[in-house]
Amino acid sequence: MRRIGPVLVPVLLAIADALLVNGLEMALELAVSVVAATALLLRRRWPLLVFLVTLPGLYIGYIWFAPMIALYTLAALRPGRTRLGVCALLLVAAHFLPYPISDFEPTAYRENTLVLIDACVTSAAPIALGLLVRTRRELASRVDDLTRSLRREDRLLAERVKATERARLAREMHDVVAHQVSLISLQAGAVQVSTADEAARSGARTIRELSVRTLEELRHMVGVLRAAGGDARETAELAPQPDLDELPRLIEMSALDVTYEGLCAADGAPEEAAPVGADAGRPRGARTVERAAFRTVQEALTNVRKHAPGARVRVRVDAVELTAPDDVGAAARAREGLRVEIRNGPADAAAPVPALPGGGHGLVGLRERAQSLGGTLEAHPTAEGGFVVRAEFPYGVG
Repeated sequence: MRRIGPVLVPVLLAIADALLVNGLEMALELAVSVVAATALLLRRRWPLLVFLVTLPGLYIGYIWFAPMIALYTLAALRPGRTRLGVCALLLVAAHFLPYPISDFEPTAYRENTLVLIDACVTSAAPIALGLLVRTRRELASRVDDLTRSLRREDRLLAERVKATERARLAREMHDVVAHQVSLISLQAGAVQVSTADEAARSGARTIRELSVRTLEELRHMVGVLRAAGGDARETAELAPQPDLDELPRLIEMSALDVTYEGLCAADGAPEEAAPVGADAGRPRGARTVERAAFRTVQEALTNVRKHAPGARVRVRVDAVELTAPDDVGAAARAREGLRVEIRNGPADAAAPVPALPGGGHGLVGLRERAQSLGGTLEAHPTAEGGFVVRAEFPYGVG
């Protein structure tokens, strides 16, 4: 109704005007008046043509609504000084000159002047109203654009504030953590040099290597924070990102009783590990998936040290065919992917429980990472009193 009303109401007013002026008797005056009123149905598509069609209704049938509405529509939709000036003169002429033209009295100065003034007002009023409505619409559109621009600027300002805070946090994290880790590395180096106990020397060497690796990853994270949402290429070379090739070293340095079953094909045959940095023969998105698998194993081993000291751990990484829906409503299809499983037994009651801090967000972060790659992660206790973490990551992501 809201769409039909603005179209039909002017037509009905024009028809009523024609009937009131010319009566119900069929004649030329009523015919041209009804045609002029009906033409208003097309006034928004062809405003100039409809206005020209309404002029005979004004000249012959003495109707006002149809030509004034048509002229208003023309001014609101097709503004132009020349066009509106010519149309205004045509309306003044149709209103001023009588029908038939032979009835015109040039010597009736007073009457002709009044009719001319009336004709000028009749033509100027719809033009002024149409231009006013058009100007109001343009102002409303510009206000909307300005509002969107201000919101965009507010968003950019908020992002700049976040970037500044991110850089500040990066500096503080680097100053505090790097200092503490450097002291640990120096102390471990001193123990490695001064002690004669081979086990203590090996432990000190492991601590030193872990400290150096932590500093490397810290520098990478600090670079990501300082980039503040910039191009990833700016921080890609700050530190090499770990993948499956680094898992044996991670397990060796974990100081846990871990059985590692490396990357196997779907049929169970072991695959030869590719050299670090070689992407030939790997599926698209393999680096991202392998990095996620590495972080999953890393977090699971950390949880074992915290909550199940002395427990036996089994880490298995398999290349498998994952079944996932292709699109909504489409049939499921097999996708090549990676499955990671970390399973540990119950804790050793004789082993000391380390006082390691924990935020309780490790598994939540791993689940979010898996979901962002289109995979899944499940973690739950086992019947033997242990715990299992299993994640599946499909290839094909960037």
